[in-house]
Amino acid sequence: MDSNTKPLSLHEIKKLRKPVQNINKTHNEGLSGLERLAVVITDKVGTMGFFFIIFVWTVIWLNWNIFAPDSMKFDPYPAFVMWLFISNMVQIFLMPLIMVGQNLQGRHSEARAEADFEVNKIAEKEVETILQHLETQNENILKILHHLEGSAGQVQPQKQPDKA
Repeated sequence: MDSNTKPLSLHEIKKLRKPVQNINKTHNEGLSGLERLAVVITDKVGTMGFFFIIFVWTVIWLNWNIFAPDSMKFDPYPAFVMWLFISNMVQIFLMPLIMVGQNLQGRHSEARAEADFEVNKIAEKEVETILQHLETQNENILKILHHLEGSAGQVQPQKQPDKA
C-alpha cells in the first residue's frame, strides 16, 4: 500500500453503501395473483406427498376396476379409458402451471444470486479497507518503534545512587 494513500473511513464506506433489500419480499410483492398460484402449485406438486396421493389414487382405481365385482366396475380392464383421460387432463393442466412456476422460481433465484453478489462486493470493499487500516497501523507502529529504538541509543541511563 502506498503510504500516501489514506484508507476510507467508516463513515465514507457507509456513504457508499446502498441499503440492503429483502429480495424475497421484493420478489413476492411483484408477483400477480396468478403467478402466486403457479408458484404455490409448483411447490405443492413437486412434493413426495403429491406423488403418494397420485400413486394411492392410481392403485385404488386400478385395483377396484380389476378386482371388484363386474356390476361395480366403472372403468373396465384392460383399457382404463376414464383413468387415462383423467390422468392426462391432470397432466395437461399441471404441466404449464409447473413450467410457469419454475420460471418464476428461476427469476427469484437469479435475483437472490444478484443480491448476494452485491452484498459480497460491499463486504469485499469493507475487508479491503480494514486491511488498509491494519497496514497503515502496522507502518505507524514500525515508525514509532524505530523512533523509540533510535531515541533509546541516544539517551544514557542514569546511574542510581547507592543505598548504603
